[in-house]
Formats: sequence, structure tokens, C-alpha cells
Amino acid sequence: MADKGKKGDKPGAPPPGGKKEGEQPPGEGKKGKDEGKGKEEEKKGKEEEKKDEPPPKPKSVQPKDNVGTRKGCRRYRWELKDSNKEFWAMGHAEVKLLSVGCLIAALVMFTGTVVHPLLSLMITMEMSVFLFFIVVYTFAINRYMPFILWPITDLLNDLFATAFLAGAVGFAVQSRQTMPVNYFVAVILIGLAAFFPLIDICLQRKHFRGKKVRKNVLVPPQKMAGASKEEPKAEAAKPKDDKKGKPAPAAAAAAGGAAPAEAAAAKPGKK
Repeated sequence: MADKGKKGDKPGAPPPGGKKEGEQPPGEGKKGKDEGKGKEEEKKGKEEEKKDEPPPKPKSVQPKDNVGTRKGCRRYRWELKDSNKEFWAMGHAEVKLLSVGCLIAALVMFTGTVVHPLLSLMITMEMSVFLFFIVVYTFAINRYMPFILWPITDLLNDLFATAFLAGAVGFAVQSRQTMPVNYFVAVILIGLAAFFPLIDICLQRKHFRGKKVRKNVLVPPQKMAGASKEEPKAEAAKPKDDKKGKPAPAAAAAAGGAAPAEAAAAKPGKK
């Protein structure tokens, strides 16, 4: 009997305040809802911030053959690359380096012999001028000084360098009665250094092909504006002619009326 009672007994009632199966404690549902709302609000706030942020500006497409709108370091990189490309590709750098090399070799040859100090001074001066142009074109300094016409400046430098070094060769030959081998080789090297600028002059002609001289470049803009205003006034003052070359009828009538009036004024009045 006792065993039957134990088997048939129903489970005891849950203690007061205990949790039932499938039930949530009070307050947990509200907390879950509040957390879900907070996350949704955060997502909305982030989306709004993203919308408010300005879109990133795309880099403008720059032309390859022109500086375009490049500024700062981007412009200097482009100028440096373009200047070196033009300087080395057209042959200006090679010609100048050959001239500098010949002058350095001439100075080395002169070390073993007695040389007039004026001759060594002429060689060092011409070397410094060639090195100046090499530095200017290599570091694109000429691109930031457009008020100097660099092709013309380089052309004039080549002409003066040829004349200057040719004079140095003549002075070197006249200043010595006997020329040792080192001295003779140095004179030949100076002559070669005088010949290479002539090649550079031929290369400089490429800069002037297809270019026309601009008119009224040095005229200030105020005078240009005044001249343009005076021209229409002068044209309006002139009488218009017919196709046959005769003056217009209105101008002829005005001239005919003015002639009798002048004649009447010229005659003395009768009493």
C-alpha cells in the first residue's frame, strides 16, 4: 500500500516565489526590449552620421603633357620628371656633361706644366656656367622662374661659351713657344669643349619651331584699351563713301550747305 501511494503521488507544488517552467522573472522581458531599442537607436545614429559626412572628393584627372591643377609636392614631382625627361631625352644634358668632362681633363693635364693663371681661370669660369645650367634643369628650377626665357638664355650661353673657349685655345697657343705633350692634349680638349656647345645650339632650334612672335606683348593693357576705344571714334568721324568712291549724299549735302555759308560770311556787307 505504501508503495502504491508513493508511485501515485503527484509532484509537490512549487514553493512560493519559485520559478515555473517556461516563465521569465518579472523585469527581464522589459530589459531585453530596452536593449533591442538601444541597439536600433545606435544603428540609426551611425547611419545618420554617415549620411551627414561629405563624400570623399575624387582626385581630378590631370593631363600628362601639362601641369594642370597640380599644387605643392605633386606639382614639383611632375615638374622634376618633365624637366629631366626633356633635358636628357633631347640631348642637352649629354652635350653639357661632355663639355664639363673635357674641361676637367684639360685642368688635369695642365697640372704637370706651367700654365698662365688666366687660362685656368677661363676654364674654371666656363665649367661653373655649364654646371649652373645642369643644376637648374635637373632640379626643375627653371619651371618656377618663368620670367626668364630659358631657351634663349641657354642659346646665348652656348654662343658665348664657343667664342670664349675658342679664345682660350688661341691664348694658350700664343702664350707658349714650346708645347709639351700634356699641354698640347689639354689645348685639344679645350677645343672639343668649344665644339660641343655648337651641337647644343642645333638642339636648341627644336624649341623655336612652329612658334610665332606675339604682337603687342610689351604694350601695357591700359594703352591697348585706349587704342581700341579711339579707333571706333576715328572711323565714325570719317564720311562713308559709296561703292564708286564718291562721298555719301548726306555728307555731300552737308558740305554743299557749308560752302555757301562760308562764301556769304567772306563777302563784305552792303550799306
